[in-house]
Amino acid sequence: MKSGPGRILDSLRRASGQTCSGEAISAELGVSRAQVWKHVETLRHRGYGIHAEPGDGYRLESIPDRLYPDEIHAGLATRWLARTIHYRESTESTNRDAVELARDGAEHGTAVIAEGQTAGRGRLGRSFHSPPYLNLYTSIVLRPRIDTSVAPTWILAAAVAVAETVGEFVPDPGSVAIKWPNDVQLDDLKTSGILMELAAEATQVDYLVLGIGVNLNVDPATFPEEFRARATSLSHHIGRPVDRTEFTRRLYGKLETVFDECSEKGFHAVRPRFDAKFTMQGRPVRVMQQDGDARDGIALGIDANGALRLRTASGDEVPILAGDVTIAKDGGPA
Repeated sequence: MKSGPGRILDSLRRASGQTCSGEAISAELGVSRAQVWKHVETLRHRGYGIHAEPGDGYRLESIPDRLYPDEIHAGLATRWLARTIHYRESTESTNRDAVELARDGAEHGTAVIAEGQTAGRGRLGRSFHSPPYLNLYTSIVLRPRIDTSVAPTWILAAAVAVAETVGEFVPDPGSVAIKWPNDVQLDDLKTSGILMELAAEATQVDYLVLGIGVNLNVDPATFPEEFRARATSLSHHIGRPVDRTEFTRRLYGKLETVFDECSEKGFHAVRPRFDAKFTMQGRPVRVMQQDGDARDGIALGIDANGALRLRTASGDEVPILAGDVTIAKDGGPA
């Protein structure tokens, strides 16, 4: 059930920019005029522009650039994903928060969203640059009935959803690519990263937590120096700011669709969409593995469980379960 301020906000939205009397709001919601005023003040404190006419009522004039659950839910069409959203002004890591919620029994589809992270994480222990009020940082608790061997395909499915959502905001969808296993790129520059954590009982997944960070409105010139040459943002690519709330709604919708397909039919139902965005196929690559070893070869695609298929110089085909992949340059090692 929505909070008092959320119900007031719904009433003001329905007025479509017209003044809505305090008396009418009071009667509709079954609260006193004093409570209406208190809730309006709470909304103003959150950044909503609400004009008050003495003796007349209230009018919603502006909405803050914040990823408040009330704003996301106002246009969200999902059935189960992100129907419950835990909002954080700032947190160390949305994944850390979501794991705690999962351990406490959070339902399938529960989401955490933060305006900023102080200790955002990527794969292989890397940090994720997370400036506040510019991008999207969200983590989702999932409880699919799948074997642990299948779990890596869900990160690939999430990459499909992110890539397709980014593609809806750019004039050149062909510039959007998936870099195995978890990055989405624009013109070969990273714009999104995905992190998956899981808990299991024997070989069955208890829960997955998928963390997604998307560079939406950050200026690449402000990236830490080590990221500037290989990362970008959606707004920088298209030359205008991105509506973060609209992007989030669309992404949640795409995620629900691909996860439903994976649950009902398996990853093979989503795989053609992954292959369409996987631009490494047939190219020479180097894979830095977690043990520090490098493997060079030709990327052949992915197998049924999401591993990268690599053909080495000896002609052998080997599956790569995890690692950091770079494209080889000038025909030589990456």
